Amino acid sequence: MKNYLKMTFTNRARRFTCCCLPVFLFIHFSTAQTPVKMSQNKETILRYIDGFTTSDHAKILSCLTEDIIWEMPGIYNHSGKTAFDKEIENPAFTGSPTIRLTRLLEESDVIVAEGTVQCKRKEGGKLDAVFCDVFIMERGKIKKLTSYMMNAFPSKQP
Repeated sequence: MKNYLKMTFTNRARRFTCCCLPVFLFIHFSTAQTPVKMSQNKETILRYIDGFTTSDHAKILSCLTEDIIWEMPGIYNHSGKTAFDKEIENPAFTGSPTIRLTRLLEESDVIVAEGTVQCKRKEGGKLDAVFCDVFIMERGKIKKLTSYMMNAFPSKQP
């Protein structure tokens, strides 16, 4: 009886594997190797973030509409490319920041980017922060940016 059960189970497992494995492999490889086209809006955001990590003002400004609004609630509200350009390299920091995206979501003309940012302070120490940026897009360019940021390790900051 034990040998019969063992043989029946083995035959069923073999049949299951033989029938289902090709289907699984087809689904896995057909979806895993199909490149996903990124939207123009997401490509703009990635180019914008790359501009910040390399302190490339021209690259950043090319991602913006002329009437861009950049708001950090309770801290500042800049309008236009000239005001935006002055804030790109904040005088309190030195060098280019390290930015890591952890999430990039899109719905219609709204992109939400979450991540971390690290910068060196001019007077010493560094800023370790987490951010959530909400971008309103217009024809593939950033029309409005609302930035929310907080220190990731506030107790370690000088």
